[in-house]
Amino acid sequence: MRIRAILGLSTALVVACSGTPTPPSVQASPSPAPSRVADIVVGGDRPVTVHVPPSYDPGKPAPLLILLHGYSSTGGGHDQYFHLGPAAMQRGFLYAYPDGTRDTSGNQFWSATDACCDFDRSGVNDVAYLDGVISAIEAALSVDPKRIDLIGHSNGGFMSYRMACTHADRIAAIVSLAGATFANPADCGPSEPVAVLQIHGTADDTIAFKGGTLQAGSGPPMSSYPGAEQTVSTWARYDGCGDPVVVDQRVDVDADISVAGNPAEATVKRWTGCQPGGAVELWTVPNGNHVPNISASFPDAALDFLEAHPKP
Repeated sequence: MRIRAILGLSTALVVACSGTPTPPSVQASPSPAPSRVADIVVGGDRPVTVHVPPSYDPGKPAPLLILLHGYSSTGGGHDQYFHLGPAAMQRGFLYAYPDGTRDTSGNQFWSATDACCDFDRSGVNDVAYLDGVISAIEAALSVDPKRIDLIGHSNGGFMSYRMACTHADRIAAIVSLAGATFANPADCGPSEPVAVLQIHGTADDTIAFKGGTLQAGSGPPMSSYPGAEQTVSTWARYDGCGDPVVVDQRVDVDADISVAGNPAEATVKRWTGCQPGGAVELWTVPNGNHVPNISASFPDAALDFLEAHPKP
């Protein structure tokens, strides 16, 4: 498929405590309230801000969540689109949303797989960059090594799979909205199970639910990418899972879609019997497109999945 302008958000969519005082009658001096740890910047020549939750305590390792934007978008734009920040802060996640590099068309991208989205064949090593970002955050803050998670949209979804393939030893779980794994399972060699949630709309005409190829401008098409069902089936094999079951529940992903008046529209297929640390789910959005109108309940639903699947 020839991409029109984006594999994520269009530029039009990219927008833009104190404690109780000790009563005078108590003789012991009150302990000072812990200071709020300020946000930090890491990443060298590609800096990214790490947002530190108010509950952060250096003595208690915190989970880390990294959001990966879609093609032509930005980290900040996708933070506004997913509106993950408040939920991540409330749940105590360290939270960052880095930017990819720009191609010759001026669009930010992640060099994720052979299918998406280094259209210039620049060979930029985004795996090393993101691995370095994680290491820099771990050096500066107390990070729970069993709870390092990624969530990505479109090109960012492809990149989350690339990181899970290459760094399964440190990535606990990923959420991919409209992304895909490698077409050739042999191109991905996870060293251990990673929990995977794939979310995909059946009417996505950019990253097709059943798979396809991408092409930028008049350049040659890239390698094919697998569909949503093939992606999760492949990861079920990586994770040593058994058979899938359709769960008797729905999730509200797209605020514009409902089923029989119920705002929770996405069906849930879950694989059983996975190895420790492994988990695979597919949330299918009926008639959902590439850029769903993210519902108010989506951030908590996605974070519920991530929190339920730390490394063993």
